[in-house]
Amino acid sequence: MKDTIRRVIEQEAQAVLNIPVEDSFVKAIELIFERVHQKKGKLVASGMGKAGQIAANIATTFSSTGTPAVFLHPSDSQHGDLGVVQQNDVLLFISNSGRTREIIELVELANRLHPGLPLILISSNPDCEMAKKADAFIYTGNPKEVCPLGLTPTTSTTIMTVIGDALVVSMMNRIGFSAEDYAKRHHGGYLGDKSRAQATGTGLS
Repeated sequence: MKDTIRRVIEQEAQAVLNIPVEDSFVKAIELIFERVHQKKGKLVASGMGKAGQIAANIATTFSSTGTPAVFLHPSDSQHGDLGVVQQNDVLLFISNSGRTREIIELVELANRLHPGLPLILISSNPDCEMAKKADAFIYTGNPKEVCPLGLTPTTSTTIMTVIGDALVVSMMNRIGFSAEDYAKRHHGGYLGDKSRAQATGTGLS
């Protein structure tokens, strides 16, 4: 059992180290900066299933670190929630296969509502049509799932999360986000106390 656990950890760690760090990361950051911080739009993140859970986490993390973002469920978007999308927004969609029907439809619906919305796509499939149309395509490296069946999203979702973290931290650096800024957005709990302590130099550990 311990050998299995160790193998899972090692395989996922290696997959993280193998993420291709390409110019698409920089392009994505600049798109988000332009649309959100210059044009006062927001980041709209989406994905289906477990990719959707990762997209929701990325959206909330961006919001808590100074870049307004929302999660839009692909299915709900077809029943009125598409109205959250505005003309200066930027789309950040996650689809491991690049062929998720609901995500493909959401791209079309969003651009029908506001033509020309820039798309950032995180996917393992550089040959899919969405990747070819994306303004910034971030390749996961297509890691093998650690699931013994090779089916359950495991390693792929780890990679998506790490890519999201890389984008968030890069944007924090881009906008000079400080502990004081963080404290204004995170009043409650330990993190609220810690951020206020950092902002005032009182040194809460």
